[in-house]
Amino acid sequence: MTETTSYSPPPELNSFQRDAIAVGIGGVVLCILGWLLGPEQFFRAYLIGYMFWLSITLGCLAIVMLQHLTGGDWGLVIQRLLESATRTLPLMVLLFIPLALGLNKLYPWLRAAEGHSGEQPPDAWMSVPFFLLRAGFYFATWLIMAYYLNRWSQEQDRNADPQLKRRLQILSGPGLVLYGLTATFAATDWLMSLVPEWYSTIFGLRVIGSQALSAMAFVIAAAALLYRRAPMNRVFTTKHFHDLGKLLLTFVMIWAYLAFSQLLIIWAGNLPEEIPFYLPRMQTSWRWVGISLVVFQFALPFLLLLSRELKQHAQQLIAVAALAIVLRFIDLVWLVNPQFHPQGIHFSWLDPIVVIAIGGIWLAFFVWQLRVRPLLPLHDPRLLEALVRH
Repeated sequence: MTETTSYSPPPELNSFQRDAIAVGIGGVVLCILGWLLGPEQFFRAYLIGYMFWLSITLGCLAIVMLQHLTGGDWGLVIQRLLESATRTLPLMVLLFIPLALGLNKLYPWLRAAEGHSGEQPPDAWMSVPFFLLRAGFYFATWLIMAYYLNRWSQEQDRNADPQLKRRLQILSGPGLVLYGLTATFAATDWLMSLVPEWYSTIFGLRVIGSQALSAMAFVIAAAALLYRRAPMNRVFTTKHFHDLGKLLLTFVMIWAYLAFSQLLIIWAGNLPEEIPFYLPRMQTSWRWVGISLVVFQFALPFLLLLSRELKQHAQQLIAVAALAIVLRFIDLVWLVNPQFHPQGIHFSWLDPIVVIAIGGIWLAFFVWQLRVRPLLPLHDPRLLEALVRH
């Protein structure tokens, strides 16, 4: 057990953190330039980049609660990766500030409220103060859950008290319910309200499925880079990658099922208040982006992940995870940009730049959090079993 408990971060993490900071700073400079050249386009790109990295953060929060409830070796080897990602939530709160400053550039309902003539008071729900108050509630809920999940996990490293494991399980049950509710309302506020005349009762679930897919793809990529180094090489086996690959396949299918269900329900209903979202995405060149999502975010990963051999091979699995991460960015572009460019496909150079800028900052913060704690949950009963089996 000595190798595991005396873990010191691999030197590659230090250099990776420095590189991420440099990339983040360079990206921020380009973002400032983009904001000066076109504020409206900047805030649209910022919404895409922010939701991309928030999806990974919240997806990790959900998966860490899921693994506390279900147990299993798959959760043991990625628990600290998941926890480190949840501790980036304070950073995401700060990064929400630019988004809050650009609300009137993004949401047509806000511009309508600002131009209100005064005969009839605007809906209180569609107001900036209440919008920000709701956002504060969402972040407070996520932060509180992440705080206790990480605090009790850290106490478990110092104390083998079985009650700590029980506490984590008790929190995770209601925590998943709260996560589902807050993530649904946040998706409605921050994404669905881009098309204020449209609604979908399944949209929140679709976003939650996307968050789980983003998080699992990211964690697989991170685990594949660490599994050959101590202490991960003491417990990581091909079986773990096989389990993680099966989970990735599950989340791919969940995302596809929810996305298709939303389309099918709206298509069958054909109601005027439900179709505005799909009209520009199906009757213009945006449909090719939708087709690429069907092929590369569902069909291709689905077929590849059916292979048992691929799921047990780290380098092949990381390629599929990387494809899923790239397609998650394309999915967000498809969700956001057609509202502002309904005539057809439009990509801005700021779209990838903002994702890279926020990503450099986020990854540097993530690595910092990863380095401050052991990579494996000490005193977890599953750890000794895994060491014996290995």
